[in-house]
Amino acid sequence: MCTNHNTGSSTYRPPPRTREVMINGQMVKLKYCFTCKMFRPPRTSHCSVCDNCVERFDHHCPWVGNCVGRRNYRFFYAFILSLSFLTAFIFACVVTHLTLRSQGSNFLSTLKETPASVLELVICFFSIWSILGLSGFHTYLVASNLTTNEDIKGSWSSKRGGEASINPYSHKSVITNCCAVLCGPLPPSLIDRRGFVQSDTVLPSPVRSDEPACGAKPDASMCVRGLKDLLRTAALCLSRSGLRGARHPAPPPA
Repeated sequence: MCTNHNTGSSTYRPPPRTREVMINGQMVKLKYCFTCKMFRPPRTSHCSVCDNCVERFDHHCPWVGNCVGRRNYRFFYAFILSLSFLTAFIFACVVTHLTLRSQGSNFLSTLKETPASVLELVICFFSIWSILGLSGFHTYLVASNLTTNEDIKGSWSSKRGGEASINPYSHKSVITNCCAVLCGPLPPSLIDRRGFVQSDTVLPSPVRSDEPACGAKPDASMCVRGLKDLLRTAALCLSRSGLRGARHPAPPPA
């Protein structure tokens, strides 16, 4: 906070946008996130869909409806890898089924008799290339200890037009990188899902009481309301006593 001596008013100085840190002999810039009010840790990016900073941000997957980052990347990689094996297995089974069924008859007649198998064959044929390509791309990222965000931006390559820099997060070994990404210790979550959300400004609730405060003068309307309640209670007691006397009359004098 700095003071302007000419006008006598204070002006706000924003924090610096970047900060440089040294990681494995490589200079890494940390950007300041004005939404989360902090310097983003290394390999962290702010997701515009989730509106939150994600550690080791890879990408926001619309198919799973969540960000793929540090804590769930291994599960995402296992998902696409198993999906590629499943698609290849179904494609091989459909081809084998059509081949065995067309041995005693014409192949075109077999296709007419099994339209569901033909449809499944077409779907698997066009899906297997995209799924296998995605699995191969992420296998390359795992072996290089890179993220999709870093590979697209060219953070450690010459895609930006400058000189290629060394990836400070790589362990210089394919096996070590795979073990670090897929078999490393899973960090705990930084979000308290059971915590209560507290508002920024908590206003005290007003205390409502019919009795006047200590040392305060009673209001005229309050006195009139108290007198009416007293008269109503007295009339009720008199009516009850009159009814009780009518039900049990006094005995005649002897």
